[in-house]
Amino acid sequence: MMELSSCLIVFHRLLIRLLLFTIFVSNYISFASVQQLFCHDEERSALLQFKDSFVIDKSASSFEGAYPKVLQWKSSSNCCLWDGIDCDAETGHVIGLDLSSSCLFGSINSNSTLFTLVHLQMLSLADNHFNFSQIPAAIVQLSGLTYLNLSSSTLYGQVPFEISNLTRLSSLDVSSNYDPDTGEKFLQLRNPKFKTLVRNLLGLEILILSYVDISSEVPDLLTNFTSLTTLHLSKCELYGDFPAKLFQLPNLQSLIVQFNENLTGRFPEFQQRSPLTTLRLRGTKFSGSLPYSIEKLDSLDMLDVRSCNFSGPIPFSLGKLTQLTYLNLRGNNFSGEIPSSLRNLIHLTLLSIAENQITGPIPLWLGNLTKLTMLRLQHNLLHGPVPQSLSMLVNLEKLNIRDNNLGGNLKFDMFINMKSLTHLRLGHTNLSLIFGKANRNATSHQFKSLDMSSCKLRKFPHFLRHQNELEVLLLGGNKISGQIPIWMWNTSTHTLIELDVRNNSLRGFDQLPNQVLPWINLAMFDISLNKFLGPLPIPPPSIVHYDVSKNMLTGEMPPLFCTMSSLRNLDLSNNNLDGIVPKCLGNSSSALSILSLRNNSFHGMIPQLCSSNNGSQLKIIDISYNQLQGKLPRSLSHCLMLEAIIVSNNQLRDSFPSWLGSLPELKLLILHQNGFYGTIEKPKKDLDFSNLQVLDMSSNSFTDNRFEGEISEVFGNLKALHSLNFSNNMLTGCIPSSFGNLTELESLDLSQNNLSCRIPQELKQLGFLASFNVSHNNLTGPIPQGKQFYAFDSSSFYENPELCGEPLLKKCGNSESLPSPPEDDHEDSKSIFKMDWIFILAGYISGLVVGVVLADIMMKRTPG
Repeated sequence: MMELSSCLIVFHRLLIRLLLFTIFVSNYISFASVQQLFCHDEERSALLQFKDSFVIDKSASSFEGAYPKVLQWKSSSNCCLWDGIDCDAETGHVIGLDLSSSCLFGSINSNSTLFTLVHLQMLSLADNHFNFSQIPAAIVQLSGLTYLNLSSSTLYGQVPFEISNLTRLSSLDVSSNYDPDTGEKFLQLRNPKFKTLVRNLLGLEILILSYVDISSEVPDLLTNFTSLTTLHLSKCELYGDFPAKLFQLPNLQSLIVQFNENLTGRFPEFQQRSPLTTLRLRGTKFSGSLPYSIEKLDSLDMLDVRSCNFSGPIPFSLGKLTQLTYLNLRGNNFSGEIPSSLRNLIHLTLLSIAENQITGPIPLWLGNLTKLTMLRLQHNLLHGPVPQSLSMLVNLEKLNIRDNNLGGNLKFDMFINMKSLTHLRLGHTNLSLIFGKANRNATSHQFKSLDMSSCKLRKFPHFLRHQNELEVLLLGGNKISGQIPIWMWNTSTHTLIELDVRNNSLRGFDQLPNQVLPWINLAMFDISLNKFLGPLPIPPPSIVHYDVSKNMLTGEMPPLFCTMSSLRNLDLSNNNLDGIVPKCLGNSSSALSILSLRNNSFHGMIPQLCSSNNGSQLKIIDISYNQLQGKLPRSLSHCLMLEAIIVSNNQLRDSFPSWLGSLPELKLLILHQNGFYGTIEKPKKDLDFSNLQVLDMSSNSFTDNRFEGEISEVFGNLKALHSLNFSNNMLTGCIPSSFGNLTELESLDLSQNNLSCRIPQELKQLGFLASFNVSHNNLTGPIPQGKQFYAFDSSSFYENPELCGEPLLKKCGNSESLPSPPEDDHEDSKSIFKMDWIFILAGYISGLVVGVVLADIMMKRTPG
């Protein structure tokens, strides 16, 4: 036995030596073959010429690890050993060229020596800068390509038809050739169209066309591409109905069609399991419900249907997708409670159910999803307390539960103890925040974003004095009184971007040096709806939004505001400011979009806003309720973005500004209670004021000068008008019959003039007319009967002695006339009218700001 064992040991050792020798010989042969493999001279020359057609520019590539691979290419060396080159092991021909993220800058065209490398199978030029050149049609010469990647390379123009002849392609990526700042897409797919491009590429496994302007439907042809594993079509201007069968392609793993706002579709019923791992439909018009059969997609790692039109309850079966790490249902119409089955999704790092109609309490079991880094439940109908179990989310970085119906006391210490938490939004939840020991001792935990709006605070939380990294601090809508504490001037001085303390009872700044705000990068500053006294606080040059409205601030407007080049919204309204408006404001930043100085005591001339050729972005100018004098500055005609001009209740003296008719976006023009005078110059037909929706040129009873003469028939061409007010003037003649063409008109006030003739029967065509006043004129004859005229009461027609018919008591053909109403009743009806039309028009101008402006005007003008 011992001899047999010895023999076996010897045999085993010989076998091992033989095996090692075989491995050595094999490796030597392979190494020798590589060493002996040389590229072809003509291909080396072509590569070198291709290299020389570009310059190296590090800014040409955005990838952090980018480097210029071609720098080591030398004419005397073997190109098969060059960085980015792959050669065929048998023939030595170059079959692979990977110059992605190689810092190449320059143009590429069909004469490039690249297209002589006819043996290429793999080509990647991604993440370079090809200087807005087109994809050369000569690419068709590379007929053996199976892999083509030209993404993020600043290529421009039409994707060439010739790509459709590269029938061996299994992977095609021409995505992300666009400007990330403006969103402009550099590549388009119009001729050939999408369907034409892919119809011959039946072997595609990967198709990535994101940020290519396709502007077509998704072709049904793609449902035959059974090899597809990846289909990415983000932001391609797709429209029409998405083919439901694409969800069921047998090998599809990643489907991304997000940010196509006109793309519709619905989920099919899933009959069998799917290999899908990534599904992103965000920002489309997909609708319907999430089917219970979604449980078949049990490989899903990412599901994003944010900002779609889905509705119904969140299906219980969603909890069976246990591989999910990212679930975003935000911005739909989901209803019901959060299903308890989601407690099984223990791998989730992001869960967002925000901006839906979710009811019920915040579930206790959410605290078990300990891998969560982001939890967003804001803008729902959740009620009840905030569970203490959320403090178990030790990895949570961002928590947003604002704008719900939550209630009760909430101890803030639980958030201080969540060491990863940097972004916390609790505002508008009806919670009462309770601060314990952590309020004074929290020196280590640093937040970046804090929203404690409407949380019943009575003073600034003391822990804020230890915060050095805050970017956003929202404390609006509380009950904080007194002054902003002195220690705030040392809080996050280099990081704070947004500070909002609006709608409190604050009176000032405790020892603020020279009234200069200390936050050097502040962009948004809002102290509106408080009781601040003293001069205007001076923001840094970084300021974008500055709102100090509805306080008791005094003093003048410093010229420093003219130098703030990033300022977009400037609201000083409803204070006690005085002095002149700085002349330099006319030369200030072209970024300024909203300027409101309403309801102060500014005097002097209006500065020459929008000096020519400064590219002004001004959309809203409200300088009403001041003591401004002189004329409207003619430079306003350069404000080509203007949508609203409100100069009412000043001491301006000017003729009708017909020259404003050249402003293409003007929708609101309010001139009332000034010294405008003379005849109203006729606007040019189908040109001037073509987008005007509100025109108010009324005067008050104490104005020395008023508009006079007849109302031109040409005003009937202003077909966008929703509200027209010529009241309290000295207009004569007839109401133009052309007013019947103002089919969008909802409010018409011609009261307190000297108009005569009959009310035109054509006004019966104004189907939207909800408010009508022709009182105190010399109109004659019968009031038009029928349609909306039945809705107007007699106050609309008072003090027209020769007017007859319903709703007046004076019948046509009868000499009896209706007595004049008491003066108080007249004023009340007039006030009600003003209130009606001001709210009507608030819905038509672009955005909430104008609505707020108009509401304020209404409150100023309505008695009591």
